[in-house]
Amino acid sequence: MNPYTCTTPYTGPLQAAVLDWAGTAVDFGCQGPAAVFTDVFETHGIQVTVTEARQFMGLSKRDHVAAICALPAVVDQWRRRWGQIPGAEDIDRIYADLEPAMIDTVVHHAEPIPGVLEAIADFRALGLKIGSCTGYTRSMIEALAPVARGKGYAPDAVVCASDVPAGRPAPFMCYLNAVALQVYPMEAMVKIGDTVADIEEGLNAGMWTIGLTLCGNEIGLSPKEIATLPIEELGLREGRVATRFRAAGVHYIAQSLRDCPPLIEAINRRMACGGRPLGGR
Repeated sequence: MNPYTCTTPYTGPLQAAVLDWAGTAVDFGCQGPAAVFTDVFETHGIQVTVTEARQFMGLSKRDHVAAICALPAVVDQWRRRWGQIPGAEDIDRIYADLEPAMIDTVVHHAEPIPGVLEAIADFRALGLKIGSCTGYTRSMIEALAPVARGKGYAPDAVVCASDVPAGRPAPFMCYLNAVALQVYPMEAMVKIGDTVADIEEGLNAGMWTIGLTLCGNEIGLSPKEIATLPIEELGLREGRVATRFRAAGVHYIAQSLRDCPPLIEAINRRMACGGRPLGGR
């Protein structure tokens, strides 16, 4: 018999929601970070498109830099400009420039996404504690969090990629949230985010997951830009995001956090009947 097998499934309600920051709780469209990556690489003589920068959003920021440096187009540019492929020292040098630029940027992208504060109030009415995690470092979040707090968003716990041995898709930030919020078991928590890395993180932690399609990095547009899109085009883009999320194993999909309170109730009903996040999705 496996001594780690849970023989008594948890049938209580969700106790906590762990939210991503940019693109989930604040900064509609995840506008701030994407621009910083393209600007910093340009200072090193390398052209990186916003699309290339966005595909790794959700990772810790140094891992994000490393992933961009591994792109064939970037490797080719680096070789032609510097005579070699980018190595660890190059990644460190780019990241050293990225850190202060990101700190300067995030404070200007701290506005809660429409509907977030109302959703948080609904979550708390349902008995949930509010945790959070991010690919930002501690210095970045220490700049962002006070500004967001002044605008009404203040989660009960904040965990950063720099607080743990490895960022997403590793589950460690979710584990630290569980400790900080004093919640157990992990299936009594739901991870909500706007990237595939968020979903993988939650699943690896043994949590329920909700992926957000409209407000985050995957579409990557501001509300004004979205308003100019034909409805058919917006539907196609959301459909492509939903397909990626489903392939990653997400349990539920919503446009933004404002649509999530009914999903919390749906998860509670499933758990009351013995439903669990791992297996049988």
